[in-house]
Amino acid sequence: MEVITIETPSLGDRSYIVHDGSVALVIDPQRDIDRVVAAVEHAGVEITHIAETHVHNDYVSGGLTLARITGATYLHAAAEPLTFDYEPMSNGDVVVVGDLRVEVRATPGHTPHHLSYVVSAGGGPPAVFTGGSMLYGTVGRTDLIGPDATHELTRAQFRSVHQLADELPGDAQIYPTHGFGSFCASATSDEDSDGTLATERRVNIALQETNEDTFVERLLNGLDAYPRYYAQMGPLNIAGGIAIDLSAPASVDPVQLARRIHRGEWVVDLRPRREFAAQHLAGTINVELDDGFSTYLAWLLPWGMPLTLLADNADSIAEAQRQLVRIGIDRPAGAATGDLASWSPDADRLTYEVVSFSDLANDNVDATVLDVRRDGEFTVEHLKGATSIPLHELLDRLDDVPDGALHVHCQTGFRAAIAASLLDRAGHDVVLIDDHFDNAADSGLGLRPSG
Repeated sequence: MEVITIETPSLGDRSYIVHDGSVALVIDPQRDIDRVVAAVEHAGVEITHIAETHVHNDYVSGGLTLARITGATYLHAAAEPLTFDYEPMSNGDVVVVGDLRVEVRATPGHTPHHLSYVVSAGGGPPAVFTGGSMLYGTVGRTDLIGPDATHELTRAQFRSVHQLADELPGDAQIYPTHGFGSFCASATSDEDSDGTLATERRVNIALQETNEDTFVERLLNGLDAYPRYYAQMGPLNIAGGIAIDLSAPASVDPVQLARRIHRGEWVVDLRPRREFAAQHLAGTINVELDDGFSTYLAWLLPWGMPLTLLADNADSIAEAQRQLVRIGIDRPAGAATGDLASWSPDADRLTYEVVSFSDLANDNVDATVLDVRRDGEFTVEHLKGATSIPLHELLDRLDDVPDGALHVHCQTGFRAAIAASLLDRAGHDVVLIDDHFDNAADSGLGLRPSG
């Protein structure tokens, strides 16, 4: 048995291909299935089965499309209200994939009908594909279905993870879908995992706790905000994700670009944040093309709003498209490549200053500081006197933004750059603190816990 991992760092997720050298089972494929197809071709195996652990909330699945183009059997929970044909799976079902034995385990918690797949071959240790159930050091969050279901799902999550730990051998290898920066994960462990169940029994927050009530309280207290676009993913996955189109979007000329900015559409500049701060087109928004690009853009973008992308080159546009289709933003309204002069030679240009925490300490002790980290981060520690408006709340709370020049920061500078561009677009005087928050204390700035 061999397991191939396909990582999607932009969403903090992993998909898997497990095969016996001849035929393969694919678990939780992302929507850009060309990566899966390339991997199985390289391995010289044929996809005969595709399995979903659950109806995903953070991305549109590529499972249905992959099943249709390969003719593979598509496995999904029998209890899900899906609108397409699939092979219904329930607890205890066994599927044979070549030399692989795939046992289905019901592991509700992350979602009501969540499944895990225990795959074994010969006498070796099993591989356990746990989706959003048991993660490395933690478990999947339980509040994505809705507040009315959260408490009971949290109890179910505790029971599911303990049942896996009680019934499987210590050398079982755990392969979760979520947990690598995904907002589908819950509270984190203080210890690292090597991915074996034996280690998880020691470090996993759910397995460290023997009292269900105590676990429920801890997990619920640790839940923080999650991306608003998640609300769109479940319905799309229940309907079945359609095939994607990654061809280049329509080119946008300077006149069209000016009109879109004037209408208040989202024109997003993908360049690095310091380049954007140095000079950018008035009315544009900076979401740097990095691992957090699609998550934060989709979190903030009004669903259905036309989106125009600006970048130095076509490769950046293509990468942005790939990240966006994974979360259901299928086709940008247009794109332009090159530089500011080619995008719009006559448009107004804006700029704002970029500083470090050391600069703030040395030159702007009385500056107005806006902290755009999430509430949980602010609670742990924050700059004395800072105003907290989490990035995901900023557009709804522009009336709460302090007057005057704003020094904007987050944990690393990435979210602060988005916030600074949004505030700049709204007419505020901004200064971007492009620095890691850990450097704030070293710079001599006063830090305060919320309590």
